[in-house]
Amino acid sequence: MAAQTAEGTSVTEPTSPPTAEKRDYSYTQHGITISDPYNWMKDQSYPTVDDKDVLDHLKAENEWFEARMAPQKALVDELYEEMKARVKEDDSSVPQKDGDWIYWSEFEEGAEYRKYYRKPVAGGEAQLILDENALAEGHEYFRLGAFSVSKNGRYLAYSSDTNGSERFTARIKDLETGELLPDEIPGTLTGLTWVMDDKAIVYGLANEQWRVHDATLHVLGTPISEDVELYRETENDGFRVGAGLSAQEDWLIIAVGDSETSEVRMVRADNPTGEQILVAARKTGREYDVDVRDGTLYIHTNDDHVNFRLATASLDNPGEWTTLIAGSDEFYLSDFELFKDFYVTEGRLRGLDQIQLRSYADPNLVKPIAFTEASFSTGLSNNPEYDTQKLRLAYESMVTPDSVYDYHVGNGELELLKQQEIPSGYDANLYQVERIEIAARDGTMVPVSIVSRKDREAGGPLHLYAYGAYGFAYPPNFSTTRLSLVDRGFAFAIAHIRGGDDLGRNWYLQGKLNERTNTFNDFVDVAKGLIAKGYTQQGKISASGGSAGGELMGVVLNTNPELWGAVVAHVPFVDVLNTMLDKDLPLTPGEWPEWGNPIESKQAFAYILSYSPYDQVVAQDYPPLLVTAGLNDPRVTYWEPMKWVAKLREYKTDENELLLKTNMGAGHGGKSGRFASIYEVAEEYAFILWQMGLTE
Repeated sequence: MAAQTAEGTSVTEPTSPPTAEKRDYSYTQHGITISDPYNWMKDQSYPTVDDKDVLDHLKAENEWFEARMAPQKALVDELYEEMKARVKEDDSSVPQKDGDWIYWSEFEEGAEYRKYYRKPVAGGEAQLILDENALAEGHEYFRLGAFSVSKNGRYLAYSSDTNGSERFTARIKDLETGELLPDEIPGTLTGLTWVMDDKAIVYGLANEQWRVHDATLHVLGTPISEDVELYRETENDGFRVGAGLSAQEDWLIIAVGDSETSEVRMVRADNPTGEQILVAARKTGREYDVDVRDGTLYIHTNDDHVNFRLATASLDNPGEWTTLIAGSDEFYLSDFELFKDFYVTEGRLRGLDQIQLRSYADPNLVKPIAFTEASFSTGLSNNPEYDTQKLRLAYESMVTPDSVYDYHVGNGELELLKQQEIPSGYDANLYQVERIEIAARDGTMVPVSIVSRKDREAGGPLHLYAYGAYGFAYPPNFSTTRLSLVDRGFAFAIAHIRGGDDLGRNWYLQGKLNERTNTFNDFVDVAKGLIAKGYTQQGKISASGGSAGGELMGVVLNTNPELWGAVVAHVPFVDVLNTMLDKDLPLTPGEWPEWGNPIESKQAFAYILSYSPYDQVVAQDYPPLLVTAGLNDPRVTYWEPMKWVAKLREYKTDENELLLKTNMGAGHGGKSGRFASIYEVAEEYAFILWQMGLTE
């Protein structure tokens, strides 16, 4: 079958899926030999990918994706247009005061990216300070990284990535003249922090393995070659370094660590090359973070309770910590923020987000900010000023659009400033949210948040989503794109499975390392429980997840393929064993506390091998599967989904669809721009509806 390209030339569409070549390759570890005939798909010159065989195979997979999805183009376009119609094209953020200026951002109609503005508090004209659209011009991909205005309001330090590799180039703009300074720092991977009375910034560079091991000082107007390292991590290759300012902006805080161990240093922000204060030396398994107010340190740590406590210490004796808020089995203390007259603690109680105002004078005085929905997501938003009597909050639920509030500290009033507008119309009364619990096979009760139309028929199609890793609690949030499934009769369920910290730190610990399989079992058991409770039926469940959630998809496809009507795995971390054995990959050393180190431990090797989706592919029927990847993805390298799909094509015994789409100019997050990313969701939903026979 022939088709026309944009240039008018004729091309032949493929009539069968690409078959990957197998090349002999094996390795032996701990006396166990593993055969990996698709190892060649990892380009040996990575991160440069120029191997012709690799690129040709990815191209063939993309052509197969386009050919198979072509008959669904009308459905994709229909979904895209209805999703796009829910987006307010000429939208703006709620202005926020910071010093002498009020800042906000805007989308213009039809624009993919934002423009950033400010105007004087005292009155005056709005000033365009940054235009993402202009920066993105000529690039297939664009992402703004750091965005930091100097305290005096004169300079803007920002960074951008134009290929998805997450290596950002930092620039500095003079907001008085509108000109870029000659200072240019390529390869950054952190925020940009103003110090030395706005004469310098602190940044960190991504090394060859995409790890930040430094906090470096750049003085404006000096050559990059003269920049001064304030700190370099040399002991642990898996540790990362980051820097930021204290609440009163008088201290530069330099933090190092991984997912289970922390170490913090402090130095005066007006003299960043001066003597540093080490708060407490690293101790494996102890996490802590620090802020300082009027000479008193506030330390958030898990040293004596898994759900963290808040302690204080003096600058003279920073390692001697006195409990301010004790750790609690019920309340998970996830964060805190200091203000002039009060401080705020954030966390979760029975899995629901909490914001609490607290008094410096009376530790027992706690004022929670209350919300009434059964399931919701809330937290502090942008609060740049230390001396304030208003708190900016973000709030949403699965039926309540993204909402911005100011909380007035004096009288406890919640003032709604803006709620996400849906131009095509939205009636929250048509929908219902439930939060239920389903028993996993070990008796653990797993929370599930569900949104559906009130007029939905019981037992209909259901989409099940989860992440379940790194202690990230996937929020029960609002989604305009999700409505395209829900309005077609789907229930949409988020499984709050172990591996996230939805129910506290132990919930996370019970889904990592040697308890990782709890995560996968929870997801399967939630699906079975939803069937048993009459929400859906076997084979009527679509499922999706990305990155570590893509690993989840890979495992449950292997263990319980009969449950799923269609599965979508985005940038899936599926070649777990090989990745954890490769210490030169960007994330690997820092990931060993999460997954285990199969290089040193035979037990870790065997355990990871027992669930690694790529290694556990077997000859069986698999449900329809769509897989996405990014050629420039530094987090889940392109060859993981590529190898997995090749092996599935070799082993699977069914005729169901198996499609791989690789973004050749993007990374972990897929395409950039608000409309380009929506189109990819439309493709995903079209695939699900097509495969589940629900296109009419």
